[in-house]
Amino acid sequence: MPRKIIIDTDPGQDDAVAILLALASPEEIEILGITAVAGNVPLALTARNARKVCEVAGRSDIKVFAGCDRPLAHSLVTAEHVHGKTGLDGPDLPDPTMPLQDQHGVDFIIETLRAEPSGTVTLCPLGPLTNIATALQKAPDIAEKVQEIVLMGGAYFEVGNITPAAEFNIYVDPEAAEIVFKSGIPIVVMPLDVTHKALVTAPRNDAFRSLGTHPGTVVAEWTDFFERFDKEKYGSAGAPLHDPTVIAYLIRPELFTGRNVNVEIETHSDLTRGMTVADWWRVTDRAPNAMFMGDLDADGFFALLTERIGRL
Repeated sequence: MPRKIIIDTDPGQDDAVAILLALASPEEIEILGITAVAGNVPLALTARNARKVCEVAGRSDIKVFAGCDRPLAHSLVTAEHVHGKTGLDGPDLPDPTMPLQDQHGVDFIIETLRAEPSGTVTLCPLGPLTNIATALQKAPDIAEKVQEIVLMGGAYFEVGNITPAAEFNIYVDPEAAEIVFKSGIPIVVMPLDVTHKALVTAPRNDAFRSLGTHPGTVVAEWTDFFERFDKEKYGSAGAPLHDPTVIAYLIRPELFTGRNVNVEIETHSDLTRGMTVADWWRVTDRAPNAMFMGDLDADGFFALLTERIGRL
């Protein structure tokens, strides 16, 4: 049976590729809906971008909901300097024609988890955790209904990409992240330690373009745009595709290795706000609350991604 998921996202070129990977994998994944959150760009753009991505895949039947437009406790920090003013700069894509659902994304998450059999729905947050935390605050009963949360966020050895200590998704709303990591729900984390190894090198991007399909070309153009920032910042051979690691894990978990450790979120310090303090070496007696991934098979990851994008 395909695994039922809700994708919570702030597209973002890498979010977009993650959504395409999920849409291209119906044997393993059933998308119950997509909820947009403010993050890489404001909510109006992330909600529009999610629908654009569905239409690239020819899947205007997917239900897309707008969620929270700001973090729980602080003003929104965005990342147009990485993703461009639209959040999906690169290819010239038309405005979506599929509708945005009237229901609030948080209410959709709550309603779906209450309606589906307990332990059958996985939440896949690809952006700040505002929607997930708000749902848990509004309806604490849903925590025991969630099968698993598989998220992209945080870092340990790679430290920060938006501040010296913090990864962007967690930094935007650390109060929300703290709620999620203290929820007792099984959590799998794809931190920068993993995603910085998922580099779209020139041969890997050529493989997307060589598919000869509209989605393949769009993915190549997204990563062409996206990589300029990371190559300059890190001196790397290409851009890391952060968010598709979440979906790849659901399809091929054997591509990833990690440790079940305690992860705490720093919410107060001016220096380290948004830091994911992962007890990687198990030097405390704090109980493990997350499978914190540390490595991946990059060649296997890109082989999967290319094969699946080629199906669309």
